[in-house]
Amino acid sequence: MIAAPTLKPEARDEARLLTPWNVVVHNDPVNLMPYVTMVFQRVFGFSRTKAEKHMLEVHHKGRSMVWSGERERAEAYVEKLHGFLLLATVEQINS
Repeated sequence: MIAAPTLKPEARDEARLLTPWNVVVHNDPVNLMPYVTMVFQRVFGFSRTKAEKHMLEVHHKGRSMVWSGERERAEAYVEKLHGFLLLATVEQINS
């Protein structure tokens, strides 16, 4: 039987950074639906239709994954969303 390779700590850290991350917007009782739609259009360049789809997902399901990619860019998007007073988080995709 062949033993599974062990990753050095540096390799695990690098792999963790390269793993895609999700930007998730959560529902809140403050922001109006047209405002959330506008923010999605402005921050992500979504069409009105796509922005409304995500806004409705947030409204009905409590959250919507609006972007996925590298961690640094995901964190930058979350900061932008926070600047518009939306509740957003970065979540690592389980691999």
